[in-house]
Amino acid sequence: MLRTGMALGPAVAALRSSRTEADIVVTTMGAAREWMALGPLHPLDFVLVPSSMGQATSVGLGLALARPDRRVVVLNGDGSMLMNLGSLVTITAERPENLMVIVCDNGVYEVTGAQPTPGAPAGRRAADRVDFAMMARAAGFESIHRYSDLDRWTAELPTRLAETGPTFVLLDIAPDPTIGGPRSPGNAGERAKQFMAALAGSVSPGA
Repeated sequence: MLRTGMALGPAVAALRSSRTEADIVVTTMGAAREWMALGPLHPLDFVLVPSSMGQATSVGLGLALARPDRRVVVLNGDGSMLMNLGSLVTITAERPENLMVIVCDNGVYEVTGAQPTPGAPAGRRAADRVDFAMMARAAGFESIHRYSDLDRWTAELPTRLAETGPTFVLLDIAPDPTIGGPRSPGNAGERAKQFMAALAGSVSPGA
């Protein structure tokens, strides 16, 4: 039996509604698909598609260190997080106060056919599954939050975004094996140039 939780689309939409004009948002895999489905991208959206799976947290850390005046939010998946667990230790070693890592945990590699991620096979007890919140704490994160309810996530999101980071948020997401992977929003080289131009801009007061 597949795990239950929030639908990914509304969970991502809540963040989209709460981000400011100054925020950098890095998305990958299923989260990138849902982010792009919500409408035109912001100049500071970095959609990591196509991508080397697992690198979103490392990219987010680099951006947070390069631009400490901007908040950086990484929307990651559980499969992607498993491929780069070491980045959590690097993040806490650097302690960027402007970085939030959100892991959308649906227990499957959704974009490749919903194969169970390691530690989350059907029928396994919840207590035996990989606990990313515990991993984050062991890696040195002090601000850690977990949400299974969309209303609570939506209500508390502004508070989470206002916290001094690095912050780790785990979202329990219901898998949807009927949905395919994300499509690239366009030429990667040109998108990178446009993103760098937007990143070079100053932060407006009150943004």
